[in-house]
Amino acid sequence: MNKLLLGMVIVAVLAGIYANNRENNELVVSVVEVKLGDVIASVTNTRAGTVDACRRSGIAPSTGGTIAGLYVKDGDSVEANQLLLELWNADFKAQLKLAERDTVATRSRSRQSCVTSSVAQRKAERLVRLQEKNVASEDAVEAAVGDAESSAAACEASKDAVKVKQAAIAIAQATLQRTQLRAPFAGVIAEINGELGEFVTPSPVGVPTPPTVDLIDNSCLYIMAPIDEVDAPEVRAGLKAWITLDAFKKRRFSGEVRRVAPYVLDLEKQSRTVDVEAVIDDPDMAILLPGYSADVEVIIDERHGVLYVPTVVVLEDSSVYVIPAGGGLVEKRIIETGLSNWEQTEVVKGLEEGDFVIRSIDREGVADGVKARIE
Repeated sequence: MNKLLLGMVIVAVLAGIYANNRENNELVVSVVEVKLGDVIASVTNTRAGTVDACRRSGIAPSTGGTIAGLYVKDGDSVEANQLLLELWNADFKAQLKLAERDTVATRSRSRQSCVTSSVAQRKAERLVRLQEKNVASEDAVEAAVGDAESSAAACEASKDAVKVKQAAIAIAQATLQRTQLRAPFAGVIAEINGELGEFVTPSPVGVPTPPTVDLIDNSCLYIMAPIDEVDAPEVRAGLKAWITLDAFKKRRFSGEVRRVAPYVLDLEKQSRTVDVEAVIDDPDMAILLPGYSADVEVIIDERHGVLYVPTVVVLEDSSVYVIPAGGGLVEKRIIETGLSNWEQTEVVKGLEEGDFVIRSIDREGVADGVKARIE
C-alpha cells in the first residue's frame, strides 16, 4: 500500500514538472498589426551627390601679360559682358586710337574726293548741254567727261579705303580684347587666382591650370548624383525626387529628375553607376551653394491608403505567419503583394486590416500549426 501511494505521488510530481516545463517552454512571438498607410518605392544614390551650377566657367585671358586692372573680387555679382580683369595693354590701346584717327582722316579725304567728283560731274553735264547748242567744242566736252569719270572712280576708291581702315580698327579692337577678361554670363565670382602686377599665362595644351576667374551662374542649380546601375533602368526624366543635404539636416527639398546620363561610369569597377541630374523646385533653393553634398531619393512609384506589412515578415514564397490577437495556433498564409521597398510591402490579397503577423519569424519553433502567445 505504501509503495502504491509512493508511486502515485511520484507520478503526480512528474506530471506537475512536465506541465510546468511545457508552460515555461511555450512559444512566445512578437507581432505587427496590418495597417493602412503609404508605400513608396524609391532609389537613392550610392555615393554622395553634389550641388552644381547649370553654368560654371573657369576663364582666363587668351594671352599672357601683367594684370594691370582687377575690377572685381570674390563674391561679387557681375553682369554679362562686364569687364573683370585687364592686362597691361597701353600699346594696343594706342594702336586702336591710331587706327581710329587714321580712319577719320581717310574718311575726310574720301569726302574731299567725292566732292571733287561731284563738281567734275556737273561741269561735264554743263559742257554737254552747251555742245548741243554748238557753244562748247567737242574736245572740251571729252576732257570734262573724262575728268568726271576719273573723279567718280577716285571717289569709290576713297570709300573702299575707308572700309579698309574700319577693318584695321576691328583688328586693333580684337587685339585689345585679348587682354581683357569679360563675364560670358551673369553670375557670382567664386574665386580669383591673381593679383595686380602678377604675370598670367594661358594654360599650355594638355596641361590644366587654375583659371584666373571662376564664375558661377547661381540662378540655376541642380543635383548630380550617382545611381547604381541595377536601379538605373527604373529612373527616368520627370520622376519626383526628394533632396537632402548635410548642410540642412532637418530639411528636405522637393524636385524632379531632369536627366539620366546615357552611359555607365566604370571608374569604380566594383560599383558602376549612372549619373542622374535632379533639379530643385523648392522656393528656398536660393540658400543652396554649389559644392554642397547632397543625396537624391527618386520616387519610382507610390501607393496611398493601402494595406502593408514590414518587408522583413514576408517569406521568399510570398507567405507570412499569422496569429490570432489573443494568441493561439500559428497559420502560414500565402499573400499577394504589390509595391515594395526595403521597409514596407503592399498587401493586395490575403490579409485584412487588424490582422497580426509574426515579426520574429527567425525565432526557433515558429511554424505552421504550432501554438504560441504574443509577447
